[in-house]
Amino acid sequence: MKILLTTLNSKYVHSNLALKYLYTVVAGEYSDVEIREFTINQDLSYIYTELVRANCDMVCFSCYIWNIEKIKQLASDLKKAMPSIKICLGGPEVSADGPAFAVENPWADYILCGEGEYPFYRLCQVLEESRKHECDPPPEELLQTVPVLIYRGFDGKVYVNEQMEPMDFNHIPFPYSILDCKADQVVYYESVRGCPFRCSYCLSSIDKRMRPLHLDRVKAELGYFLHKKVMQVKFIDRTFNYDKERAMEIWRYLMENDNGVTNFHFEICGDLLDKAALDLLRGARKGLFQFEIGIQSCNPETLLAVNRKENVYPILYNVEQLMKLGNIHIHVDLIAGLPYETYELFSRSFNKVYALRADMLQLGFLKVLGGTPIREQQEQFGIIYRDRAPYEVIRTDDIRAEELSRLHMIEHVLDIYYNRGGFTRTVDYLIAETGLGAFGFYEKLAEYYYDCDYQHRSRKKEDQYRILRKYAYTLGEAAGRAAEILLGEDLAEHFNEEEQKRFYKKGWEVIQ
Repeated sequence: MKILLTTLNSKYVHSNLALKYLYTVVAGEYSDVEIREFTINQDLSYIYTELVRANCDMVCFSCYIWNIEKIKQLASDLKKAMPSIKICLGGPEVSADGPAFAVENPWADYILCGEGEYPFYRLCQVLEESRKHECDPPPEELLQTVPVLIYRGFDGKVYVNEQMEPMDFNHIPFPYSILDCKADQVVYYESVRGCPFRCSYCLSSIDKRMRPLHLDRVKAELGYFLHKKVMQVKFIDRTFNYDKERAMEIWRYLMENDNGVTNFHFEICGDLLDKAALDLLRGARKGLFQFEIGIQSCNPETLLAVNRKENVYPILYNVEQLMKLGNIHIHVDLIAGLPYETYELFSRSFNKVYALRADMLQLGFLKVLGGTPIREQQEQFGIIYRDRAPYEVIRTDDIRAEELSRLHMIEHVLDIYYNRGGFTRTVDYLIAETGLGAFGFYEKLAEYYYDCDYQHRSRKKEDQYRILRKYAYTLGEAAGRAAEILLGEDLAEHFNEEEQKRFYKKGWEVIQ
């Protein structure tokens, strides 16, 4: 039986850890198993052709909000082209409401809900046994032995098998024991499954049980990445530091065995940091660690409504302390469209979080995901969201569609002039000069940027310098001249000498 494990990643640099787990649990018994990953930016005709050329008995898709619509197109066409092929789906986008998905998409033969390592292994056994007996489709009494499986019976009805208790995470093999780490891709890794928190917009809130790998195993596996000198290891643990002592032990191990090359990315809970953790982290090589910290809102009523601690100040304080260390890249998140947060209240949250001066501030938008508590509460909060993935909020009782659209504009210029770096002196000056605060500045800059139609195409960074200079001159001649000097200083810091010469040769007025 020839099996293809595949997905569409958001970018080439990303990879899919779930496929690697599935490959590892069956590769010992089924030699004809292959992983093939694509991206959502590739032409669907190209991907479809590659899937047909693979000539597999079963194609398994890993489904997420960013790829489900394209996977539906590919899988449907693949089934039409090769009616005997089996289509198996897994991942969060088909787990939440799998039976309804199966009814709406009759080309889907099998759906595995939740953690799929053992169910996938058992499904492969059932299919192989059926093939040996020339029985296609497999008898229902065999399919019923596959936990969490959704399938269509001989009568055309959709059947849902019983759930299973999650496996001991330590029994699941280390994927990179038989698979290589690509030097030009991020290596994804998890040391624990589950999340202790109940944020109502997050799928991780469904299972509160924590199932960590043994520390000795974690150290051995991280040691392998250090030996391979991979570019970056990104932990997908939902709250890496849920156990403070365990987190510190792992950080300590990485600091003691630092290879000078590899960077480690963690999603952490900011208010769980303490003095001991900060003292330890102070000794880390600059660039060794990268932290992502979800703040989401600074409005107590909003935080309480989504089951987060309503006192945001411990997180803000700890992020300040991390920034003072100066050796860890800090990424903080805000979510627009949460309950009880108006446009005005969001602007206050933005200003408080912006004042932290984190290395990256991601302005995200609420995704009303299937299976999350907030989807069940949509009427309570007047949440209207898009019918198709990624199910992004359109409006709520507290924020209008026009205001959310304006926040998308602000997100765009924030990404250009803050997150990508290179404008620090100039932006700081203009925020002070306008007297509008950070949010007000980006709001006005976004309005100017879009009124001039600069958003219609991607632009080189040098053009963004020219655009910011033009905006500064709208504030007055003195502000424009001062900004021009500061832009020159920012250019000197981020452009080499040859690039600066080319820039000034073209002049300030050229915007391509």
